[in-house]
Amino acid sequence: MDWIEMIVHTTTAGADAVSFLMMENGAGGTMTEDRADIPDPSKPSGIWEIIDPKLLERMPEDVLVHAWFDPADRWSQRLEALQRGLDRLREQYPGYGTLRLESKSIPNENWGENWKQFYHPLRAGKHLVIKPSWEAFSPQPGDHVIELDPGMAFGSGYHDTTALCLGLLEEYMQPGDRVIDVGTGSGILAIGAAMLGAGDVLAIDIDPDAVRVARQNIETNGVGDRIRVQEGNLLDQAEGAQCDICVANIIADIVLGFAVPLKAHIRPDGLFICSGIILERQEEVRKALLDAGYEILSAPVTPEWAAFCARRPK
Repeated sequence: MDWIEMIVHTTTAGADAVSFLMMENGAGGTMTEDRADIPDPSKPSGIWEIIDPKLLERMPEDVLVHAWFDPADRWSQRLEALQRGLDRLREQYPGYGTLRLESKSIPNENWGENWKQFYHPLRAGKHLVIKPSWEAFSPQPGDHVIELDPGMAFGSGYHDTTALCLGLLEEYMQPGDRVIDVGTGSGILAIGAAMLGAGDVLAIDIDPDAVRVARQNIETNGVGDRIRVQEGNLLDQAEGAQCDICVANIIADIVLGFAVPLKAHIRPDGLFICSGIILERQEEVRKALLDAGYEILSAPVTPEWAAFCARRPK
């Protein structure tokens, strides 16, 4: 049986929302092609030195979100729901691009291999490396290797926002720190925190499928003794939980809404690390953090994305 590959033309800002929409409507996996995710080949560093410099030239101008669907699984209803969802996004978010939808048939034996050509070991920060299972990698002294197969669901780690958060964790986290990962997705930030020496990590997500995937990834990486995975909304389900560092790689609107209530879960002098913030909304989030009483310690950016490390006052 063939699978159906659906492709949505969007922008960097819209890619995550489109990917979530496809997963909500039954996609067996997603993969995003974004020129912004490929570093400038004229300025190689670390693992990217092995990447073909012509890769950037071959990538499309639009950001393309690919998803794969089983046509035998209520396909007509899923397609209608997907199209309605794209129409809503187009109306609400002009910055998400055309949201044009394309499709093609993919032989069953090939669909799960198509996205692998885009992924190689990726260094995030100084000593954290994200490695897909099919790639060999020789770690340097002090490296922590996170094995995570990308492209399938809930955050592969191959995104600037993930690298920004991992870099801030590496810079600011102290051995033994308690960490809460809000909207854990694949569990990659929780895994990174555990590998960097966190004493206890709570990984929480409202999506039961994300919770399942996070548990699998945590087991694969051998850090289950330090990470608890919980389904639900932190603000509703984990009353009284406090941490030294709360990390949230989500979207700007949720960061804005969480800035004040999350303080109850961060100890005085603790840190809030957040990303998923498109660059155009950086100052809006900065203001919200300052208005909530945080002190901003660091605000790294990439050409498209922003992150913050903010301290809750004593």
